Amino acid sequence: MNKLLLTTAMAALISTGAMAQSTVVTTTGTGHAAAVQIEPEYRTKIRTYVTEHKVRPVQQKIVVGQPVPREVELEVVPADWGPSLTKFRYVYSGERVMLVDPSTRTVVQEID
Repeated sequence: MNKLLLTTAMAALISTGAMAQSTVVTTTGTGHAAAVQIEPEYRTKIRTYVTEHKVRPVQQKIVVGQPVPREVELEVVPADWGPSLTKFRYVYSGERVMLVDPSTRTVVQEID
């Protein structure tokens, strides 16, 4: 019994260690409004991209956890923002980049 418990505990520790290896983006939470953790260097890349490409902000109020109105066009996330972000779309609103889950149009993260 002790060997089984020890083996189970070791397997849990090993799998936890493997999961702890950092990637660029980690999604936490449940439901549509899961928080996205973005490394600082990627936040800088995102802000630089929006500034250099003169992305036009939308006029509607965009809020984390709420769906983006249908009339607002969602922009494709560029590959250089990191491979884990390409599944999202974004909206530029009020000098903020908002990551959007395209399947639900829900804002999942504000990038300040």
